[in-house]
Amino acid sequence: MNEKELKIFGTDGVRGRANNYPMTVEVALSLGRSLGKLFRKQNGKHRVVVGKDTRLSCYMFENSLIAGLCSMGIDTLMVGPFPTPAVAFITRAYRASAGIVISASHNPYFDNGIKFFSSEGFKFPDAWEKEMEALVAKNDYSDCLPADCDIGKNTKIHDADGRYIEFAKATFPRRLSLKNLTIVLDCANGASYRVAPLVYRELDATVHVYGNTPNGLNINDGCGSLYPETIQKAVIDHRADVGIALDGDADRVIMIDEKAQIVDGDTILAICAKDMMKKGLLRNNTIVSTVMANFGFVKAMKDMGIEVIQSQVGDRYVIQDMIKHDAILGGEQSGHLLFLEHNTTGDGMVSALQVLRIMIETESKLSDLASIFKSYPQACVNVKVKSKPPLASLDALQDGIREVETALGDSGRVLIRYSGTEDICRVMIEGPKQKLVNQMANSLAGIIDKLIGKR
Repeated sequence: MNEKELKIFGTDGVRGRANNYPMTVEVALSLGRSLGKLFRKQNGKHRVVVGKDTRLSCYMFENSLIAGLCSMGIDTLMVGPFPTPAVAFITRAYRASAGIVISASHNPYFDNGIKFFSSEGFKFPDAWEKEMEALVAKNDYSDCLPADCDIGKNTKIHDADGRYIEFAKATFPRRLSLKNLTIVLDCANGASYRVAPLVYRELDATVHVYGNTPNGLNINDGCGSLYPETIQKAVIDHRADVGIALDGDADRVIMIDEKAQIVDGDTILAICAKDMMKKGLLRNNTIVSTVMANFGFVKAMKDMGIEVIQSQVGDRYVIQDMIKHDAILGGEQSGHLLFLEHNTTGDGMVSALQVLRIMIETESKLSDLASIFKSYPQACVNVKVKSKPPLASLDALQDGIREVETALGDSGRVLIRYSGTEDICRVMIEGPKQKLVNQMANSLAGIIDKLIGKR
């Protein structure tokens, strides 16, 4: 097996097109067995929570992972379609040894992924993933197979939905109610379609639900946090106070104000940071964002006396820097928000509840809260690539970057990076005028496409 095949973990678990390496049933089976082998080195009986989103391919990966784990003597707890943050919570609640989520998050149905949570509900550390990769590459578990009487068993958990709904509601003060709010909710035809409507309805909101009829092929298909147009229109049609758009596994959220304007992760993070600092709850007056955060957001936070740590893109890196800097609030522009006092991973439903709480406590409309800073014009262009050579080795691209940076001076910035989960190079430019940054981003994207574009 070559080095490329050995490296199967990306920035958020294993991900790829279903039925294509590494997202095959053979790899999934071996991943289950490799995790089982790691646990067999430890004393005691172990159990693993297995959840999934609504993709058609989840069935085969769910069965493969469970078969692999059970063959190694590990019991499994099957929760069915369930949000990523809910799996992290249930893993802790059941005191399981680990949790597994089968999901490609915001990707189309034909992609899928497998990500792992520790017993504490955090993403697996790099060292664990490397050890599992080595075991998958070797694919020989004969030295530690259990006796036939010690094979693991699979149990379907029937109360997981209710447990998570109560957990999510508990992050919203009992003294408050959503009874005076009309909410438009988009579940992206994904993992939250059962639980998300109940969370808000049981807090007495009037809820109009979209994207809650999954068929295995329509997850994230023109709906959810990546496609807010439908819910923007619905907010106007229903004269709603707010729109909430989740992604396929509900670990991220984009909100819509009563004027149908998008409120992204940067803005949600700023709203919550200001509220927590005012109440003396923002530990060390520090938050963690990423290098993709809008410069207007960073400037506004610093003007308030809040230190912004900018991590690599990816919620696992945000979490790592939050722990390193003893911060309890972090997030990404894409809508991953992390409230460590509530959950150990991005939780779109809980994040939205925090904003709704602030709206009620301050008697403010979301549009008023969202005016907390003025965003710098930003352009983002994705280029499909056939390979990912070091960007510094692409001379023509570096010449283009220098030309753009010279033109922008101190009034903007350029950020180009590869996606950690897809064969994509992302170009992001901020500057003084939208038309200008659009032209610059498209120019650099054109250079990348000529050099390494996938045709």
